[in-house]
Amino acid sequence: MEYSSTGSSRWALPIILVCFLVVLLSNNVVFASHKVFIHLQSESAVNVQTVGRTGYHFQPEKHWINDPNAPMYFNGVYHLFYQYNPNGSVWGNIVWAHSVSKDLINWINLEPAIYPSKPFDQFGTWSGSATILPGNKPIILYTGIIDANKTQVQCYAVPANISDPYLREWIKPDNNPLIVPDVSINKTQFRDPTTAWMGQDGHWRIIIGGGRKKRGLAIMYRSKDFMKWVKAKHPLHSTNGTGNWECPDFYPVSLQGTNGLEQYGEQHKYVLTNNMDVTRFAYYTIGKYDTKKDRFIPDAGSVDSWKGLRLDYGNFYATKSFYDPSKNRRVIWAWANESDIVPDDDIAKGWAGIQLIPRKVWLDPSGKQLVQWPVEELDTLRAQKVQLTNKVLTNGEKVQVTGITPAQADVEVTFSFASLDKAEAFDPSWVDLYAQDVCALKGSNVQGGLGPFGLATLASQNLEENTPVFFRVFKAQQNYKVLMCSDATRSTLKHNETMYKPSFAGYVDVDLAANKKLSLRSLIDNSVVESFGAGGKTCITSRVYPTLAINEKAHLFAFNNGTEPITIETLDAWSMGKAKIN
Repeated sequence: MEYSSTGSSRWALPIILVCFLVVLLSNNVVFASHKVFIHLQSESAVNVQTVGRTGYHFQPEKHWINDPNAPMYFNGVYHLFYQYNPNGSVWGNIVWAHSVSKDLINWINLEPAIYPSKPFDQFGTWSGSATILPGNKPIILYTGIIDANKTQVQCYAVPANISDPYLREWIKPDNNPLIVPDVSINKTQFRDPTTAWMGQDGHWRIIIGGGRKKRGLAIMYRSKDFMKWVKAKHPLHSTNGTGNWECPDFYPVSLQGTNGLEQYGEQHKYVLTNNMDVTRFAYYTIGKYDTKKDRFIPDAGSVDSWKGLRLDYGNFYATKSFYDPSKNRRVIWAWANESDIVPDDDIAKGWAGIQLIPRKVWLDPSGKQLVQWPVEELDTLRAQKVQLTNKVLTNGEKVQVTGITPAQADVEVTFSFASLDKAEAFDPSWVDLYAQDVCALKGSNVQGGLGPFGLATLASQNLEENTPVFFRVFKAQQNYKVLMCSDATRSTLKHNETMYKPSFAGYVDVDLAANKKLSLRSLIDNSVVESFGAGGKTCITSRVYPTLAINEKAHLFAFNNGTEPITIETLDAWSMGKAKIN
């Protein structure tokens, strides 16, 4: 993945942005103008600040991280590779850091696995994927930067010692690179090869993210032996008007149940994920895979653009999934960057970026969308528990959740309501707006009919600071629309000029006429709130930096600011322990 001058904090190789002028446009695109300070790349952390550091999310001891690379399960061990700057807290000097785990939660940090050292990657070792070849042999494909013009090529690495349970050392053979861009490809937008899959003809296939003018591309290559690759005549898929695609992912999902799939066949549904360089969001489309023509065909009604489905409607990018054979599941990783705009803040903290909690992902029974849920291993960190049941909240009422550590918690709540009659009318002029725009208009303090109701997370005692995660129900012409928001606009008293504080939001596809209930789970971890609506149908992640609501001074409330009474049927909340990362 590359850092460009567009995005809330993505910077061009080899320079670093030191200040931003951020403007949130109506189409949810964040543009940044910047001033360049090369020396910040190697300004090592003097002191590592503990305020805001996460307790149970993956985060190295210090310095910058971004994309999760090549997650895999091999011989009983989970491997996570990720983009890391060993010398500073801003992007630069990128290597493939490497950590291993038995449970996806507690990690052992190893020496970097891949770093610039050869002519074919001397200017950068960027994102890629892992594949387990026949004979139980892992191989990594990654993007190398071959020259100062940022020409991108695809390279491979293999373990130096396959008997080492941690695969500490990796070798980059001299027959690299395996794939170089031809004249039809934009050589500076040609990166992030996927995990390979084998077709019915016995040939391997991968896709590589790219862009041509404003068209996003999933460029396909085939190989008989994994060494010699030939570009297909057409991409697996492409879409006009989306811009460059980064970190593509392509995998099958079962039509029934929650188990993952490893084999690629026409009897399954397929997911094509693209992280779009312009908008900074991770989108996905569900469809069919024509194995004879090597074409992905989106289902009717599966929107294939910026208006399409997102894996997460917040700070969630550079996604990468893998099949976990130990538990027969598909697991997805993603990175969340910092939301403080000025890099000087990250240098002062001594760190920047986290990996989000890995999520199990499967196809919803409707066949129209994915469902995501934190991996079950996270539950092992649950400690002190409190519970509320059958608590009614009238208009303007809130209840504090006490007895846990609100700054580092896991909360599951089910709300119910007796009637839909008070749902507000959905304004027809909002049809062309993104959910995020509607949330900005209809925040948690704006009284409604059915909602807003939800959780006020990382809140100060008097709510000067809080990040509300909430629902609001609207009555459209033929159905009800459920808006879910994670609103960071009041998350901190820090100045708006130095903080990016958006009202992230998405719609939740549920049938309230059949079941007048909405569930919410929020993972709260000091400077991040990951939320899962309706059992994981809609997910939103926010990065926030309170100044009052920190550590033991943080509070958690459930609230209702709608005229329809809301019942908390059940609320279970746990203090969360600290993950071991060493």
